[in-house]
Amino acid sequence: MKAVGYKKSLPIEDAESLVDFEAAKPEPRARELRVAVKAVSVNPVDTKVRKRAAPPEGETKILGYDAAGVVDAIGPDVTLFKPGDEVFYAGSIQRQGTNSEFHLVDERIVGAKPKTLSFTQAAALPLTSITAWELLFDRLAVQPGKSADPRTLLIVGGAGGVGSILIQLARRLTGLTVVATASRPESQTWCLDLGAHAVIDHAGAMKEQIEQLKFPPVALIAGLTATDQHYKALADLIAPQGKFGLIDDPPEFNVAVFKGKAVSIHWESMFTRSSFQTADMIAQHHLLSDVADLIDKCVLRTTLDQTFGAINAANLKRAHALIESGKSRGKIVLEGW
Repeated sequence: MKAVGYKKSLPIEDAESLVDFEAAKPEPRARELRVAVKAVSVNPVDTKVRKRAAPPEGETKILGYDAAGVVDAIGPDVTLFKPGDEVFYAGSIQRQGTNSEFHLVDERIVGAKPKTLSFTQAAALPLTSITAWELLFDRLAVQPGKSADPRTLLIVGGAGGVGSILIQLARRLTGLTVVATASRPESQTWCLDLGAHAVIDHAGAMKEQIEQLKFPPVALIAGLTATDQHYKALADLIAPQGKFGLIDDPPEFNVAVFKGKAVSIHWESMFTRSSFQTADMIAQHHLLSDVADLIDKCVLRTTLDQTFGAINAANLKRAHALIESGKSRGKIVLEGW
């Protein structure tokens, strides 16, 4: 089968940073599905793994943590899907990725593809939907439901992949006031179109901008990017006894600045369940099923922004470069072989 991978951790400009190659078609075991991959999206985690995790000598690592495709074969213990089913999912960081014609994935982290979306539109959603859903409902413990909630949720980096779905979930499934941050006009417009009540510029004085809005207290913050640059300002503006959830990897993060306000810190990693084979691993299957239902009911929409053509090394390099520039919004998807 065709695949795209890397042998060494290299800058994306290097000719060998990502390469096309041929790999053996894998065979499903136990609860595994073999999926014929139709479309993939690229996430910041793809670039982070490429730069930090060199494969063992002589091996080629395949990236990719989002896919939409068709179940091609199933392991003997599979009960949730059958060959021919259209699915979407974010795979495990412990295994080879989705940038291959065929991919093995545990059925417990797979959902049925939204019926109203193409494979390309669906591939934009799994990883970011899982991350946003778990962050909002599991980590920050917000209760879904449209009853009035006297709190503001501040989403730092609202125009990125996770922010783009988190804005929608918070606005459409809760009673929270939703404020996103974005520094470019086009990103600010994107956030408002997705449902944010207001947008502030994280490059400016955030506390002053928040105060000018006259919104309910910022009791919840989702730190999606550049937490090391923003956390002191966020500690200054968050309400006492608030909750701060984050998903990135800040090189510097002193939690002591939150102590005086008794703010709780919550980490979200959507790979935790699959990496540790947790007892509630199937929750991601149910979560993706709920997301697909909300998409088909027009409550949520895909966060696809750009398509970069076929799944190959050249196009994946373009996607990695754009994500590393920090100027992408929504999701970048590649489709077909």
